Amino acid sequence: MGLFDVHAHLTHPRLAPDLDGILSRARDAGLTSIVANGLNPDDNEAVLALAKRESMVRPALGFYPVDTVLLPMREAGVEYPREGRECSAQEGVEYLERNVERAFAIGEIGLDGYWVPEAFWPAQEEVFRRCVELALAADKAIIIHTRKREQRTLELLDELGAERVNWHCFGSRVKLARRIAERGHYLSIPASARRSESFTRMLETLPRDRILLETDCPYLGPEPGVGSEPAHVARTAAYAAELWKVSQADVTAQVADNYERLFGVAP
Repeated sequence: MGLFDVHAHLTHPRLAPDLDGILSRARDAGLTSIVANGLNPDDNEAVLALAKRESMVRPALGFYPVDTVLLPMREAGVEYPREGRECSAQEGVEYLERNVERAFAIGEIGLDGYWVPEAFWPAQEEVFRRCVELALAADKAIIIHTRKREQRTLELLDELGAERVNWHCFGSRVKLARRIAERGHYLSIPASARRSESFTRMLETLPRDRILLETDCPYLGPEPGVGSEPAHVARTAAYAAELWKVSQADVTAQVADNYERLFGVAP
């Protein structure tokens, strides 16, 4: 039994200079599994290559919600601060169709209303539907990114019958988080939990059998202005132990059970 990071961006350029050190510190912190989430075809390929090289890395193949409509947004003059090669919705979905069996999970996928104007929401929803359907057909767990469209994301997941779902870095109301947990879905808590009232409330009030751990590294560090890395999930586990008034070993056992139920394997 070990700790895990269910949502990490190990292929992020910011982490590249010290990736070996990052993985070593993760092992020292007790992690046995890191789910590396891809964002687009190029990033997914990098995730797969890393997972082939590093046994503790599990490849989640995804299509970032903004990327699904980025080209038409660009054509309409909508600005979005993205670097690297852009791909069409067709290219992104076809990549997942070809490679879904190579994935440990499908994600991150979802809906984004923060960067994406409402005019592009129907197209974004269509891609999301296709990605969820691919995951369901292949019996893969789904990792959700949603921003400002949490309720609609839940409606679509309900409509499609998706049950093995983790909501990464949930940013809406805790009341809605409780409804999501009641559906049987999971919510992963990042390393910034101690300094976040919302994530603290989620740890305090959500059913413990619906909690997972993540970092979203290199984002959402445990201190302001500090990047995160997978080793930091041990701090979140320690914080959960304080809030739950149990041992850290009890927290580790609980979240490991949760991980196994979602993904079908122990971390």
